[in-house]
Amino acid sequence: MKKGKAEKTKSAPILVQMFIYAAILFASQIISDLMPKSFPVPTPVIGLVLLYLLLTFHLIKVEWVDSFGSALISLIGFMFVPSGISLAANLKIMETQGVQLVIVIIASTIILLVVVAYTTLFFSWAVHKITSNQTSIVDHKKVGGVK
Repeated sequence: MKKGKAEKTKSAPILVQMFIYAAILFASQIISDLMPKSFPVPTPVIGLVLLYLLLTFHLIKVEWVDSFGSALISLIGFMFVPSGISLAANLKIMETQGVQLVIVIIASTIILLVVVAYTTLFFSWAVHKITSNQTSIVDHKKVGGVK
C-alpha cells in the first residue's frame, strides 16, 4: 500500500530550530554591523529578509523552523510589555503632546496606505505590460511563420 502525499513531514527538533534562528540572527548582526552608519538597517529586519530568502530558495525547509516560529509568535504579546510599561512611565509626554502624536500616527498610516496602493498598482501595471508584450511577441512568431 502506498503512502499518501497528505502525510505530514516531521518537524526538526526544537534545539535545531533554535540554532537555525540563532544562526540567522548572528548573520544579520554581522551584516548590520557592516552596513554604513549613514544607512542603518535594524538587525531583525535583515534577519526577516534572510529567513525569507532562505525559505524562498528552499535552502531551509519550513518544517525546520515552524514549531519554534509558532512559539515565538505566541510570545509576541509578552514582548510588547516593556513598550507598554515605558509608555505608562512617560505619561507626561502623552499629556503634553498626545494630540500631535495621534495626528502623526493617523497621517503616517494614511500615507502608508496610499504608497502601498500606488506601488501595487504600478507593479500590477508592469506585470500586465510585460505579459502582454510577451504574448504579442509569441503571436507575431506564430503569424510570421505561416504564409
